[in-house]
Amino acid sequence: MTSGGWRLNIATLAVAALVLGRMLWQREWAHEWARSWTPWQIVGVAITAPALVFFVLARIQLGSAFSVRAKARTLVSSGIYARVRHPIYVFGGLMVAGILIFAHRPWWLLAFAVLIPVQLFRVRKEERVLEAKFGNAYREYQRKTWF
Repeated sequence: MTSGGWRLNIATLAVAALVLGRMLWQREWAHEWARSWTPWQIVGVAITAPALVFFVLARIQLGSAFSVRAKARTLVSSGIYARVRHPIYVFGGLMVAGILIFAHRPWWLLAFAVLIPVQLFRVRKEERVLEAKFGNAYREYQRKTWF
């Protein structure tokens, strides 16, 4: 992996740690350790924590193949990518939903739902780029994996 790839992985881990840390150690919790969690917070953390782990794992496994715009550098089909074609979208979405639940902002989930078609548009664009570059290998990969 290139040094740029390692820097992106470290940045991903740092952002993930900040997100989870912010959720778990809100200002008032720093002084009130015995404060009970609300059901919203429990559900939010139960969704966000595993999603964060899988998001970071997917980002690390994607390595230097990661790009903001659709590019077909390499076909990553091992690790979590052996089961899920777009784990960053899946687990990133679950993280956002978990954070909104944790923050007890159910109406924001409706706004988040509006973004889902935008993400699906991006997924389809990526799939066209990957299929154009890898052809039958990508189509076979699609057949074996979920989303």
